[in-house]
Amino acid sequence: MKTNKAVYCDNLGGFSIEAAVGDTLLFTKNGYTPQKQQATSYGMVVYMQPAMQLNEVRIQGQTKKQELSEVMNIYRSKGLYFDGKPPATIFLPIGGSPLTGLRELFSKDAKNLRRFAAFSKREVEATEVDRRYNKPLVMRATGLTESDSTTVRRFMEYYRPSFEDLKTWGDYDLIKKIKAQYEYFKKNGDKGGLQKLF
Repeated sequence: MKTNKAVYCDNLGGFSIEAAVGDTLLFTKNGYTPQKQQATSYGMVVYMQPAMQLNEVRIQGQTKKQELSEVMNIYRSKGLYFDGKPPATIFLPIGGSPLTGLRELFSKDAKNLRRFAAFSKREVEATEVDRRYNKPLVMRATGLTESDSTTVRRFMEYYRPSFEDLKTWGDYDLIKKIKAQYEYFKKNGDKGGLQKLF
């Protein structure tokens, strides 16, 4: 290792290298753990340990929105193209499809699709609120610390903004609202009722 000289072994593993007694030799081979050994004045035997190699693992993730869209596509593959709410033009005898319209309105699949579409909308909106209105933001805006986690949790439950509010607010507006609400929360706590300032 001191001189950086390198040699390859033959097919049987034999090798010859110019080294002084006590020099450190580094042995490497693909699929084996590198081995260091001191040179001796006589021949040496080197035992190499096979390296542990893990198989390649591929992880593919989906966002909640993608998962919900996938389920909606399953309903659409059943012939429900209007999410259970067909337009009035579908009932026209010319250019429309009245049977498809009736199926979109009254079938069990259509009812389930409408219910799932409403659930999906609520989930996507709640995820967006959670993304913007989160514990680190509230702690930064209010000055609370991790030791006040119960207070932070209660405050966040009481003053959680709606999705509609967050659509119109920028980050500055949200922080301003959090600060104003926290002042009210400090004065009144749980006893002050849930007077939302949003």
